[in-house]
Amino acid sequence: MITIEDILKLDLRTAKVLEAQRVQGSEKLIKIQLSLGDESRQIVAGIGKAYEPEQLIGKTIIIVANLEPRDLMGNTSNGMLLAATGQNGLPVLLIPDKEIESGARIK
Repeated sequence: MITIEDILKLDLRTAKVLEAQRVQGSEKLIKIQLSLGDESRQIVAGIGKAYEPEQLIGKTIIIVANLEPRDLMGNTSNGMLLAATGQNGLPVLLIPDKEIESGARIK
């Protein structure tokens, strides 16, 4: 169990995918360039078995914006996208059901 204070530490935001490409040498990792409205950033996500990079471009996704940066196969990830595990064990992106600006805070 966690407290409400733990939840309030998370900075969840919407982000628009501008570019996406596979990380060389990995079947799973995709490097994604995002717009958070007034800020651009890169994340690296393990969704490559479920999504082709081209499928991601233009999508609005939800990310954890205040996650400590991490190096994945030589690429810095500045956040983490949110995905559920589908019936087949593959990730399913969590996306807003309506159009919303990039960088909007999730409450």
